[in-house]
Amino acid sequence: MEKILLKNAEILGVNGDVKLADIAVEGSIIAQVGEISAAWQADRIIDCTDMLAVPGFVNTHTHAAMTLFRSYADDMQLMDWLQNKIWPAENNLVGEDVYWGTLLSIAEMVKSGTTTFADMYFHMPEVAKAVAESGMRAVLARGMAGVAPNAEQALAESEDFFNQYHNSADGRIQVMLGPHAPYTCPPEYLKRVVTLAQRIGAEIHIHLSETIGEVEECQKKYGKSPIALMQELGVLDCGVLAAHCVHVSSDDIVLMKAANVRVAHNPGSNMKLASGIAPVPQMLAAGLCVGLGTDGAASNNNLDMLEEVRLAAMLHKVHTLDPLVIPGKTAVAMATSYGAQALGLGKVTGTIAPGFKADITLFNMHAPHWYPRNDRSSLLAYSANSGDVHTVMVNGKIILDNKRLTTIDEEQVLYEANKRGLRLTK
Repeated sequence: MEKILLKNAEILGVNGDVKLADIAVEGSIIAQVGEISAAWQADRIIDCTDMLAVPGFVNTHTHAAMTLFRSYADDMQLMDWLQNKIWPAENNLVGEDVYWGTLLSIAEMVKSGTTTFADMYFHMPEVAKAVAESGMRAVLARGMAGVAPNAEQALAESEDFFNQYHNSADGRIQVMLGPHAPYTCPPEYLKRVVTLAQRIGAEIHIHLSETIGEVEECQKKYGKSPIALMQELGVLDCGVLAAHCVHVSSDDIVLMKAANVRVAHNPGSNMKLASGIAPVPQMLAAGLCVGLGTDGAASNNNLDMLEEVRLAAMLHKVHTLDPLVIPGKTAVAMATSYGAQALGLGKVTGTIAPGFKADITLFNMHAPHWYPRNDRSSLLAYSANSGDVHTVMVNGKIILDNKRLTTIDEEQVLYEANKRGLRLTK
């Protein structure tokens, strides 16, 4: 069991405060924070002078292998983008494509400070393989579309995937069920997903109320909002991670709070696809847990969580004409502790404290944009960039060491992903 000492780190706390202290990591766990007892001897010491130690970012919603479609179909309406570009290209995907696309996304996420991500896609054993090899932490869901020809197969594969991979890779991999959305999963199909979820004890990751068109169509078909429909079908009773929630009413928020629905807010993707602006201040005020996500790199077009922090902090200010909503500290919490709670990992990661998993990102603050240091939390939210990420640790293992990936052959990943991405989009 390796012991690592992070010495003289400036540690970001859950309330945005920063303290100078040492962090003792023993195996996968943070053993001590503060002044480390003399009896505790480290195998490796990392000098963290001028470093800000931050809980690793938690990307609450993405489609990792969609990095293969980055820059392929931009500046389009969501349904046009899906139906005429993305879904046809995805029909040509094979498992190896998903493996290399996922590794590409993991390399990008790690180098920008992310230690945990929630993924919904297909060929999920290949995604799990990439996660296991890379050392990342992930909550994975096999995407299901009830209107697709493989709807039955998707249900069976989801159950097999849960049974095989839930709590795998030293506990770094958790599994949810992933019905895509109400517009691709009719009520009868969603009822079957609920039955399966309850039988195997799985939670649900689903896209909800992303566009006005989706909400209007649901109202027209079923006489209720997507959130109300999910409540009626029992989906919300299973424990839900709801992606987007852009067009939710105050009544929807009441239903979501009653069922403890956790929200993945994706400001960059929502802005790029012109889906709208989620009522995040109202959700937070109602006591909902709201984390941040990038969505896939085909609709963002990067997986930089620091960019989402800044967008979340600024978008809602300009939308409400109120500079007090979503302070920088809140946006950072949405990317760390709130994100961990959103994935059901609030007691596992998202906080630098004894007993939590050692999922830590070190930012090098020795750069002009980190001076003067009036408020480190503010500097992280509004001044830092992903190029400042120096070291990343997941489960006590260093997977980015002085900007160098230790578990991924970056050059091979870039070659394979480029070759496969260009093949798929021609």
